[in-house]
Amino acid sequence: MGFTAGSRLGAALPPEPTTHRGMIDDFPRLIAAARQGEEAAFTTLFRSVQPLLLRYLRTVGRDLADDVAAETWLSVVRGLGRFRGDEDGFRAWVFTIARARLVDARRSTGRVPVPVDAQAELEGRPGSADVETAVHELMSTEAALELIGRLPPDQAEAVLLRHLVGLDVAHAAQVLGKRPGAVRIATMRGLQRLRSILGPAAVEADAPGCNATDRASG
Repeated sequence: MGFTAGSRLGAALPPEPTTHRGMIDDFPRLIAAARQGEEAAFTTLFRSVQPLLLRYLRTVGRDLADDVAAETWLSVVRGLGRFRGDEDGFRAWVFTIARARLVDARRSTGRVPVPVDAQAELEGRPGSADVETAVHELMSTEAALELIGRLPPDQAEAVLLRHLVGLDVAHAAQVLGKRPGAVRIATMRGLQRLRSILGPAAVEADAPGCNATDRASG
């Protein structure tokens, strides 16, 4: 392809503000142009995902994150001509590749994720009077992402993919290689462990993975 690989882009471009799903203007045109080697189109797609990708990887992959992100984008460049789907599908595809590259990196370094019961970390922390602000900060501050990273790995990934990345249950299940019902359960359990920071009403109100529609479709 005509554009430079993801590792070079990662070094050259500053992070753009987080873009949530459904916010890339004219995605079909951009993905078609990127497949044809138009660097500007690929750069737009890259910038729409990279900040979220790094935050996800730094939470679940720690110091492997930057290398895994670079390998992810190299794989995206190589496979872009074969991708077919919409914007949500593209984001899920990128995160599926990233998770596979993270597994590979852990194997090559002999590292495995260590399950940590976050209950002790969460209990005893002061509750927030402004729970709406706390919900936002939970997904936007490095300290909160560090705390989410202390959840059991399946819960941490489910919460991140649903609430940070903005994937729906089906796409999150695709990334994780799990059934949608398992993703709902992991998300619910992860949010329950975070209740003692935010208060139950705030968590439930901000939990698209646990709403009535999801329960009905589970």
